[in-house]
Amino acid sequence: MKSKFTFVFWMLAIFAMSVFAQNKAEYIPKTTDAILDSLEKVSGEITAKNDSITAEIKKRQDEQKETEKKEKKVLKSDLAGVVKPKSLEEFKQIAFYFPPVAQYLTGTCWCFSGTSYLESEVERLTQQKIKLSEMYTVYWEYVEKARRFVTERSKSVFDEGSECNAVLRIMNQYGAVPAEAYTGLVGVQMHNHTLLVKEVKDYLEYCKMNNYWDEETVIASIKIILSKHLGVPPTTIGWNGKMLTPIEFYKNVLKINSNDYVDLMSTTSAPFYEYAEFKVPDNWWHDKNYYNIPLDKWYAVIKQAIGNGMSVAIGGDVSEAGYIGKEDVGFIPDFDIPYAYINQDSREFRIENATTEDDHGLHLVGMAKVGKYDWFLIKDSGRSSRYGQFKGFYLWREDFVKLKMLSFTVHKDAAKAIITQLK
Repeated sequence: MKSKFTFVFWMLAIFAMSVFAQNKAEYIPKTTDAILDSLEKVSGEITAKNDSITAEIKKRQDEQKETEKKEKKVLKSDLAGVVKPKSLEEFKQIAFYFPPVAQYLTGTCWCFSGTSYLESEVERLTQQKIKLSEMYTVYWEYVEKARRFVTERSKSVFDEGSECNAVLRIMNQYGAVPAEAYTGLVGVQMHNHTLLVKEVKDYLEYCKMNNYWDEETVIASIKIILSKHLGVPPTTIGWNGKMLTPIEFYKNVLKINSNDYVDLMSTTSAPFYEYAEFKVPDNWWHDKNYYNIPLDKWYAVIKQAIGNGMSVAIGGDVSEAGYIGKEDVGFIPDFDIPYAYINQDSREFRIENATTEDDHGLHLVGMAKVGKYDWFLIKDSGRSSRYGQFKGFYLWREDFVKLKMLSFTVHKDAAKAIITQLK
């Protein structure tokens, strides 16, 4: 009986302990494994050594690349037989222009040249000397580029480049403002659009990869990026005691009529005396309103414009052996092609094989005769024009214009005197 009682007692005790006893959590030292630790140490040492070797190799490669960059030479012509104007004062036929403005680290030559051209036109037509904001136009051009990127589902170029006539297009849509009303400089003294363009491109690439094409949202985001780097563009400005919108300033003060201007090109890839598309990447909106004319007429319009106190906004190729910033000069060396052989066909040959491309926009403001050649005074926003004696200017010989320039914008009054077919 006793043993039975004892058995029952212990069973109850065990049951009670199983019911009421609970495990306790506690921290104990982590068990280390000396062998694994030693292997990890060896791996770390090998990795560190490899990283160090890689860093040294990369450093050497970067230094070599920098050395090669500094030592790199470019092929340029000497000036044998080139008699150029000795001073800017030799250019007697000249249009009004403001001092050259640098574009610095941006791809906005199209806007600096186009804006400078319209400043000259405002002075010629209204006798007002008004310095205009380039960056106001750039801001809205970037907006419109992004918009087309969306509407065309990424099948539209977004980059810094454009054409001189884009300035008129943007002014028709968004107006214009004086330079002091919008500098496009936020916390800096010089234009640098490297980060701006990267941010916009990265964002548009994100939209493309995610098939996100809500135009309103995308454009709102683009404006945020642009405003961060360029500032928020003004909606009103003060002018002569009045508050004006940019559109009112453009129409009522500048009084520019975009219908009075024409874009002229000369290429055998399109019929002459007809309007056609200027087929270059910077014509990203595929403008088909370029009037195509033979080279002799094309060149004659330039001379007609300058001879009548006008100027032209011109664009083309400036990567030539005779394009020398330190000498302020642009000409075609005879080892490239003798002057006598520069004609419609030699021009077209270079367009077709891409040795003539549309890579820079400038403002042609004056003309002089030196020897047997016409020389043109070119106002330039690019860096190389700051390397020579005449800061912000180039002196171009007529062969350079005929062979390497592709298109220009001019007032129709100058063109109609040469091109009777132009309406």
